[in-house]
Amino acid sequence: MKQRRLLAAWTLAATLAGCATTGPLESRPSPTLPPAPGSPTPRAPADIDRPRPVSPAPAPIGTAPTPPAPPPIPSAQDGRALIARFLPPGVSDREGWATDLHTAFTALHLSLTPDTICAAVAVIEQESSFQADPAVPGLPKIVWRELEARRQRYHLPRLMLDAALLAPSPDGRSYRARIDALRTEKQMSALFEEMISEFPQGKTLFADYNPVRTGGPMQVSIAFAQDQIREKPYPYPRRGSVRDEVFTRRGGVYFGVAILLDYPAPYSRLLYRFADFNAGRYSSRNAAFQNAVARLSGQALTPDGDLLRYRDGAPSSEPSATYSALSTLGGRLGLSPAEIARDLRLEKTSQFAQTPLYIRIFTLADSLDGRRQPREILPEIDLKSPKIQRKLTTAWFAERVDARHRTCLGRDRSFAP
Repeated sequence: MKQRRLLAAWTLAATLAGCATTGPLESRPSPTLPPAPGSPTPRAPADIDRPRPVSPAPAPIGTAPTPPAPPPIPSAQDGRALIARFLPPGVSDREGWATDLHTAFTALHLSLTPDTICAAVAVIEQESSFQADPAVPGLPKIVWRELEARRQRYHLPRLMLDAALLAPSPDGRSYRARIDALRTEKQMSALFEEMISEFPQGKTLFADYNPVRTGGPMQVSIAFAQDQIREKPYPYPRRGSVRDEVFTRRGGVYFGVAILLDYPAPYSRLLYRFADFNAGRYSSRNAAFQNAVARLSGQALTPDGDLLRYRDGAPSSEPSATYSALSTLGGRLGLSPAEIARDLRLEKTSQFAQTPLYIRIFTLADSLDGRRQPREILPEIDLKSPKIQRKLTTAWFAERVDARHRTCLGRDRSFAP
């Protein structure tokens, strides 16, 4: 029995590893979040996508100007009521969603404005249609298709595979029956966690190999959530692991709002934050940097927002295409290879835009034809996942969420753009 369970676990682990879904950060892993101290104070996202108010007339000479009054901070009740006004019609438990969103904004000290509320609402709509644990259509078929591909790759006899999957799992059902009943990523994650704890030496064999890397109503990367909880206090009492919290509505909303809004990014439109949500923080800024490097070096670069190669969330020693292109510009930049590498390692932080490398690249690029080059563009990334049945891109995701954001603002006509 133990041997059958081990074979089933090994086979299912190999199979499910190919079924990891594409979420906000999964396909674009980022290193550990930079420390909060010393980071520039983020401009409230509410200021990004709204028309600028007309400046008041200057005060008479000799008169000290009166500083503008800070916007009033709504009470918890008023804040929840404001959020509820922007939720889509037909959402179940509107009060619960409004409460979880309000808690996330409050815990992260984010401005509660129509723009920021609708940014979070638009992502939830896109990722889960306001379902705390959204179903993945055809999930058993996806698993079986990948299982057969893995069986062929490892030359396993079909009879051996079938026999292994008939072994009983901890709940009494066979692994075959469990796979056939899968509907959500939470269920698939729980099945894998059971294998880790149930099988002999399961922790040794399968620790850190749970294939479900995103989850919850905003499809948050579990790796991001684990980083986030080390950086800032979690506003709820923990009921289990961080992974378990991601699959709850409250946890999924908190981590989703954090990755979307809780970082400084001087973008002209929220569109680029939506792209970052899908591709990784600062991917839109970094894609523009790659575009400038390509123009200066004459080397073709795909502006995907990753300036370095990564392995397991850490920079790899293998040179990236962007680094190789920059190496040809070292003399014009007045930077050594070590200095270029030093600055590139800040690519996932706000500080990268203040590095000598970033400043000199754009100084040279702007001087090519006397035009200021864009500091933000949509990354060119094809989204790949077993559950994606057609060609989708990060640009598609960002534009789709941006359209939902505009629709959300229109739910309260006083805030419609």
